[in-house]
Amino acid sequence: MRKLQRSLPLALSLACTGLVLGLHTVPSVAQAQAQAQAPEQTRAAPAASPQVEEAPLRAHLALLASDLFEGRGTGQRGGELTMAYLETQAQVLGLQPGNRQAQSFRQAVQLLGVSTLLEHSQLSITAPRRPAPTLALSFGKDWVFSTGNAKALNVLEDAELVFAGYGITAPEEGQWDDFKGQDVRGKILIVMANDPQPTEAEPNRFGGKAMTVYGRRGYKYEEALRRGAKGVLVIHTEASTQTSWPVVSQGALAEQFQLAGKEPGLALQGWLSESAAHQLFAAAGLDLDQQRAAAERRDFKPQPLALQLSGKLAARIRSLQQDNIAALVPGTDPQLKDELLIYSAHWDHLGKQVQGDKTLIFNGAVDNASGSAALLAMAQAAVRQPARRSQLFLWVAAEEQGLLGSAWYAAHPLWPLAKTAAALNLDTLNFVGRTADIGANGSERSSLIDVARHVAAEMGLRIAPPRIDTGGYYFRSDHFSFAKAGVPAFSVGSGSQFLGDAEGQAAKRRAYGARYHQASDTYDPSWDLSGMREQAQYTLNLGRAIADADTLPAWRPGDPFGAVKR
Repeated sequence: MRKLQRSLPLALSLACTGLVLGLHTVPSVAQAQAQAQAPEQTRAAPAASPQVEEAPLRAHLALLASDLFEGRGTGQRGGELTMAYLETQAQVLGLQPGNRQAQSFRQAVQLLGVSTLLEHSQLSITAPRRPAPTLALSFGKDWVFSTGNAKALNVLEDAELVFAGYGITAPEEGQWDDFKGQDVRGKILIVMANDPQPTEAEPNRFGGKAMTVYGRRGYKYEEALRRGAKGVLVIHTEASTQTSWPVVSQGALAEQFQLAGKEPGLALQGWLSESAAHQLFAAAGLDLDQQRAAAERRDFKPQPLALQLSGKLAARIRSLQQDNIAALVPGTDPQLKDELLIYSAHWDHLGKQVQGDKTLIFNGAVDNASGSAALLAMAQAAVRQPARRSQLFLWVAAEEQGLLGSAWYAAHPLWPLAKTAAALNLDTLNFVGRTADIGANGSERSSLIDVARHVAAEMGLRIAPPRIDTGGYYFRSDHFSFAKAGVPAFSVGSGSQFLGDAEGQAAKRRAYGARYHQASDTYDPSWDLSGMREQAQYTLNLGRAIADADTLPAWRPGDPFGAVKR
């Protein structure tokens, strides 16, 4: 039965191949290598660079974002279909298996799925020494939570609540310490999102207005766990998270995933709405705004709230496997072919979700059928003309669940990280039209910025002006997993200087914000994909420049990721 089930998505993928490739004849890697290695007098001069074609890009995008793929959900049927489709397309294009040891296009990613069972869970916050004994908080409206330790039942008994500011310990930031030696073992921490804001006296602390790695929710969970806390609730504001409460609360209703085999996390982790946070602090006899202002100072000390959280948190736990899809274009240089350039994009989105009496499909056309389709179109071009170094096209799983697929790859690399030149990621591409510029935020951390500028100039583009990364986007897409492992990496972004009707095109781009992580992120046949094609072409050209260079990229002196041994 299992064999039959796996053959269905494969058959679907094969049936779709004609739609996507049309009458294109794609040479195999072996054929392309033979041509590249032939004597100069018998080999035709290669084109300046292999060209990404818009037709297959559009076809892949339309199909991956269709209801047929059911939103490409992690652990769902749509995810299975997506993996089979990508694997089959890699075979059709003539790429080689990226998992060389297993001779497979798949790299297994072992996950745990955690579904909060609200009907069997009961958590309450009480103020035992104040007149109002219990706070009436509603799941979804006021707070959302799940377990991070993958236990079917967590029982919390009179766990004290403590306001821990930003929940940060950063010695290099002037010995910043939000804990001041206080014992928080067994307690629930209430913390602020993001990281300390710049002041007139310290305009560059914690990256100035840009968010640093300490602003990540994952960091706050990890620091609390190191200190023995039972849980963390992060206070949500749109300004500090760049995300609306509906997006946060909606995501919490779905199954959550984490990597299997990791050290168990917190018993309780989640979000607290700003209005609920005001209510909670008032119950403790404190003013939230005053406490937040205090947390911006270096002398802040954790504030016990004289509140307690009790109850049980029940969850359904399941083990499952999802796959990264890895496809290789081997290099042609006898010495450099053992080094690798990675192009990555996440194949997953939010899948099918039940909301009330409706089942919605979150197609994720822009996020990230666009990146997945672009990688296929790029691979179709790259296989015709290999580079000196090898190139890996990597579709990673479970990005929407916390960059899990790329984190798994970084921990279990298919290629030695020490021989991995760089990782170029594509996530949420330009569906509006051509621009005069291209995004390269994050490339300035390494020598990649120099190559990025050169390639842009060759294409008649310019690098978009650096923007202040207030939302911490450098830490929110798959390139970050590679950067944490010491590999120079960034996501190639859309430009902002639109050609043609610049004002109208910019308005279309801004309007996408309301569709982000919503069921309305669907494919529109009227989209002008010339900008998306150019973004993919730029990424391929940049990758080839890196793959053909004599030396490997390097981190800028002093960048924290440069100190990571790989």
